[in-house]
Amino acid sequence: MSLLMENEKLSVVITGASSGIGRAAAMEFARNGHKVALTARRKEVLDEVAKSCERIGGQTFTYAMDITDEKAVYEFARQANHKFGKIDVWVNNAAVAMMGPFEETPMEDIKRLLDVNLNGYLYGARAAIPYFRKQGHGMLINVSSIVGVNGQPFSIAYTTSKAAIRGMSLCLQQEFAQEKNIHVCTVLPATVDTPLFNNAANFMGREIKAMEPVVDAQSVAEEIVSLVNKPRPEVFVGGMAIQTSLMKHLSPDMFAKMYNKRVQSQHFKEDLSAPQHGNLFEPNWNISSIDGGWIRNGESRAIKSQVRNTFWLGLILAGAITGTAMYFSNKAKTH
Repeated sequence: MSLLMENEKLSVVITGASSGIGRAAAMEFARNGHKVALTARRKEVLDEVAKSCERIGGQTFTYAMDITDEKAVYEFARQANHKFGKIDVWVNNAAVAMMGPFEETPMEDIKRLLDVNLNGYLYGARAAIPYFRKQGHGMLINVSSIVGVNGQPFSIAYTTSKAAIRGMSLCLQQEFAQEKNIHVCTVLPATVDTPLFNNAANFMGREIKAMEPVVDAQSVAEEIVSLVNKPRPEVFVGGMAIQTSLMKHLSPDMFAKMYNKRVQSQHFKEDLSAPQHGNLFEPNWNISSIDGGWIRNGESRAIKSQVRNTFWLGLILAGAITGTAMYFSNKAKTH
């Protein structure tokens, strides 16, 4: 059931709103006239995002904090509710990334990443749900990743957090199964053109790059906003997300070998890189854009087409393999 009544404007909370998917989602909600409460660590950047949202028709409220501060998250929710009179949608989006061989990744960094990516989401859900229950309606949108479904080598902490987020959503969907006006949705994008990779902690010894094909952040933002009209438990963004999931399901051993080679060859540059903590502990004050520069000018539309083609190729491949398996299974039974 849609959250929207005719001409109704929603009050939307977005974490990690200073760049990337969060910033794109804030702009998209504002473009549709909704009120947006924005949070991230950098107040000056949040104020810039708020001004951009207001110029295109949105009302805003900003609150700078570290998402790992549980009390601050609850206070942010209280103030957002006081400012707008309600919280209709809470988008858990704030995240950091890290890549490197598991045994060479410092445990301190792993703990910090899990604190941001997982505990931050738990705090957000705990902050939002009481308002949903009191109102009798609400939507929690958790931005996960396709790596939370398929796994990914050299990003164990990040992948673990994204898999846990998906599990959290599944559990909450079951808890609210009898509540027709409270929805929990998970967004599962493939590689997205955001500063996530520019800001990632790196212990791989080589510079990180986005693995193609890359989906533009606007596409993810549009999917997020579409959920208020048509709630769905899970949304895959990018045909590659669907194709890799099908391949993993149909042939997990082959997929693991193939994906290992693909990540090593396409997710890292040849340039060497010293160990670095990225924006795990401190924000990067120099990057606040929606995109990370991974899609070259004029390439976005072509990539979207490529992703759509990949999706259909995946479906055809899955159908062919399934049909072949059924054929030989039935043939075996007749002998």
